[in-house]
Amino acid sequence: MEVVIQQLVNGLFLGSIYALLALGYTMVYGIIKLINFAHGEIYMLGGFMGYFFINKLSLGFFPALILSMVGAAVIGVVIEFLAYRPLRKSTRIAALITAIGVSFLLQNGMIYWLGPEKKSFPQAIEFKNYQLGFIQISNIQVLILVISLVLMVALQLIVKKTKMGKAMRAVSVDADAAQLMGINVNRTISFTFALGSALAAAAGMLIGLYYNSIDPMMGVVPGLKSFVAAVLGGIGIIPGAALGGFVIGLLETITIALGFSDYKDAVVYALLIIILLIRPAGILGKNIKEKV
Repeated sequence: MEVVIQQLVNGLFLGSIYALLALGYTMVYGIIKLINFAHGEIYMLGGFMGYFFINKLSLGFFPALILSMVGAAVIGVVIEFLAYRPLRKSTRIAALITAIGVSFLLQNGMIYWLGPEKKSFPQAIEFKNYQLGFIQISNIQVLILVISLVLMVALQLIVKKTKMGKAMRAVSVDADAAQLMGINVNRTISFTFALGSALAAAAGMLIGLYYNSIDPMMGVVPGLKSFVAAVLGGIGIIPGAALGGFVIGLLETITIALGFSDYKDAVVYALLIIILLIRPAGILGKNIKEKV
């Protein structure tokens, strides 16, 4: 039982990473109904930018985190402008294939530039363990959870309280009507990509710090699981994406605690299938009938 409780605690920290990534998926889908499969590679680029800022420029962790988030936001906007905006009026399958193409381009570009080998992420923060009864928690885990929660709250405040957040909500409901009301749709969509990419970069840096390892393929599996988390919670719904991320993290660590670590991915996808059979729109989603 103690092992299971310890793994549940670990699952909260892992789930916060999935939640940050899932938020990017769900925001983009909510705005333009696109599954941005290159989102996992933005997460990977965030880890490498953090590696560069800390290792090469000798910056502290928090300045490197902020710069990585800004850099990823710029990359996200550029990808949207060059790859997705020209296809906005085309079929969804064309945009989906383009997203997969961008994903492979970023992966292979990093492999060509830096090589496929894993790199040791610099330990910019000294590792410490704390014992709370029989539960063991590290300062890195606490940092991951705190930063993730702060970013999630900040995102919710941006979406609910700011003028750009209101524009995002308007565009997600009806882009044409929003444009008629004077909202700059292109700028709103670009801002959404910037926000999602910044969150992904933060997740990439945090996971690099936690596992002390980054590589050009590090975004593939977390990217897919975060997409599962977004669908599980209700794609297009911000609280649903966060909830889905924590559920996936907890489920994965519980599976490991029960001795089925080889099947943790299968269990995650099995849960997705079960939830979608019961609630096709996800845990917090609402079924909406589309007119044909």
